Amino acid sequence: MLVGLGLLGRSPVFAEALRLTRRFAETSAHVLVQGETGTGKELVARALHYLGDRRFKPFVPVNCGALPDNLMENELFGHGRGAFTDARERQRGLIASAEGGTLFLDEIECLSLKGQVALLRFLQDGRYRPLGGHEELRADVRVIAASNQDLGELVRGGQLRHDLYYRLAIMAIELPPLRRRGGDVLLLIEHFLARFAHEYGRPQPRLSEAAKAAALAHDWPGNVRELENVVHRQFLLAEAGVVSLAPPAVARAGGARDQERRIDFSGMDMKLAKAEVIARFERDYLEQAIALTRGNVSLAAQHAGKERRAFGKLLKKYGIDRSRF
Repeated sequence: MLVGLGLLGRSPVFAEALRLTRRFAETSAHVLVQGETGTGKELVARALHYLGDRRFKPFVPVNCGALPDNLMENELFGHGRGAFTDARERQRGLIASAEGGTLFLDEIECLSLKGQVALLRFLQDGRYRPLGGHEELRADVRVIAASNQDLGELVRGGQLRHDLYYRLAIMAIELPPLRRRGGDVLLLIEHFLARFAHEYGRPQPRLSEAAKAAALAHDWPGNVRELENVVHRQFLLAEAGVVSLAPPAVARAGGARDQERRIDFSGMDMKLAKAEVIARFERDYLEQAIALTRGNVSLAAQHAGKERRAFGKLLKKYGIDRSRF
């Protein structure tokens, strides 16, 4: 376990991923981290950085999906003065900002083919040329790429360059989904409960036996990120020092607390069904808002972007007692 870096688990599949993380941290080679959304890819990237010799240098995270194709090279490599109309002065890129450290490229599959060529060129010898620049520069930067896609499939489909994939995949770490990690689910829940108890200054509630069974039975499609959000909500709604989880409702992003609150649309026309969905959304939203502010109506109303009086009327409409929170 690497608790200090947010990586917690004892299951064999997760222990293997941590073993590779420790081994790869001893080198400066580029690494590819793969796994479903919410499995902790950025945490592994940070562990690779902070466990290695580069830990005192910058760690620069970048979401490739947020880089427009026409600005990708400029963002990565920077530009020289006069490179384009508004380039009145020289600007460093992300690679220069990560000098001596680590550049983390999340959602690597989102890079355009042109962007992939530019990145591959840099990975080969650490050299690059800023946009509009005349001088070739060199940077000592470790690149860690991550994806929640099957990159081998993308290579076969022509969406990812095979030479880029093979260069990155020399050192690869596959993070297992939470559904394959067995008892790690309960370990993570206890960790999150302890953290939230510290953050909110409240006693740590215990997990009921029924909740343990529910957590182990659920697939957790959103993985650790989903689990953390669910535990956060249930921590705030805990009563008598006990946290309850009831699948499958526990996994719905803003869903009901249990199976009995699922909406049965049979016999409803569309107008009535829509009204019922809106009512359920409003009730769940109000409960979360008032729980997060520990019963402070004014603050909850402010966060919701509503006047306090109107917010109070909604609480009354749905029978939500702020004193419970």
